[in-house]
Amino acid sequence: MSSHIIIHPVTTKAQLKSFVELAYQLNANDPHWVPPLKSEAYGLLNPKKNPFFEHANVQLFLAEQNGEIVGRISAHIDHLALEQPVEQGFGPGTGNWGLLETANQAAAAALIEAAEKWLKEQGMHRVVAPISMSIWEEPGLLTFGHDHSPTVMMGHHNREYQGWIEAEGYNSVKELTTYELQIADGLPPLIDRIVKSGERNSKLKLRKVDKSHFDRDAKIIMDILNDAWSDNWGFVPLTDHEIEHLGVSLKPIVYEDLIMIAELEGRPVAFMMTLPDLNDRIKDMNGKLFPFNWAKLLWWLKFPKSPTMRVPLMGVVKDLQNSRIASQMAFMMIEYIRREAVAHYGATRGEIGWILDDNKGMMAIADAIEAKINRVYTLYEKPI
Repeated sequence: MSSHIIIHPVTTKAQLKSFVELAYQLNANDPHWVPPLKSEAYGLLNPKKNPFFEHANVQLFLAEQNGEIVGRISAHIDHLALEQPVEQGFGPGTGNWGLLETANQAAAAALIEAAEKWLKEQGMHRVVAPISMSIWEEPGLLTFGHDHSPTVMMGHHNREYQGWIEAEGYNSVKELTTYELQIADGLPPLIDRIVKSGERNSKLKLRKVDKSHFDRDAKIIMDILNDAWSDNWGFVPLTDHEIEHLGVSLKPIVYEDLIMIAELEGRPVAFMMTLPDLNDRIKDMNGKLFPFNWAKLLWWLKFPKSPTMRVPLMGVVKDLQNSRIASQMAFMMIEYIRREAVAHYGATRGEIGWILDDNKGMMAIADAIEAKINRVYTLYEKPI
């Protein structure tokens, strides 16, 4: 009886604090885990700050063993995901859990069981997990690439979680891959020829985003994104409030020469967003900005230097996706941003992802620039 696990729904501020702090405790000895800023960790779980709650029901759980908190999990239902076609991954009756952190397999099993029970009580009959918490935040469990730290806005998980989750009857439904490449010495000669060919097309124009018109360009990018990704597995449209929230969150790490919009005959048709690796700067802060880390971070944000750049988002409008000019625009944006990243930010390495395992177009682009898979995140499903 001394090892009996008790599951508690999170209902108090003290329990919420335990939920957040547990991740820092359990991952303290993992040299590759990057502690998120605690303000962001709490903000993710705050219905007043995270617009995900406007279209989702969420319940957090803690696992207690021998008087200590040994695990946590979130269970959630995204009502916008319920409205999506079943063949695209979600659809009616599909709920999620995420934010799993646990000290042992028994606690993991008890937490997953509690999340499934809650989802069933809400009328769900299928789980896709882990997702923390929106599909636009941190989808999937890291199943390959534990030997290095994640870049900005990416997750990192205990390698034992894979076996513990699969032991509960979960099967892989989708893999998300991240590609890395060395960028300091340029791209293969073929890409250079493609870029020069695109530059001769008078109908095609590539421009940097303009932070003095940030709201305008953010809307252009999100409109392209919602169109470009609308047929993708797992797609859930961003609401206007989520787009606004995302813009506010990203603005401090948005640099004009690292984000490009492609226009064809004056029409915005593609974009590529690149971010300097903020994780490299905050890794040693242990989630704390005070008393002195805020000044270090502020200085870095003003004069960012980063050996690694991540491309989290890239898109081409649907009516051009299978065209020759789509790949041409992609290579041009990659090359133009590569030049800026190397010259002005000291970058030597790039990461592109996540990329769905059925996205043949992006895989072909990754192969062409000689990028290699360095991380894989797995999404699981289970009927309940």
